Amino acid sequence: MPLAVRADIAYRKLAMGPVLATARLARPPLEVIDELETGRRPEFGVEVEITTEDGTPTSAMTVLWTLRPN
Repeated sequence: MPLAVRADIAYRKLAMGPVLATARLARPPLEVIDELETGRRPEFGVEVEITTEDGTPTSAMTVLWTLRPN
């Protein structure tokens, strides 16, 4: 089960109307899976950019997640 460790957000511009959020894993997925499979508790960032419909950045967020091995 993924657990959020920390989140940071930066507001850049007021968004009026619909927005689009794009999230990217900050580490290679196989690296995270390998750590988990060896019994370690991996931490990985997810970077989120939020833009208006025309692509203007309005905010950015990073969430640090961890996974608990079974």
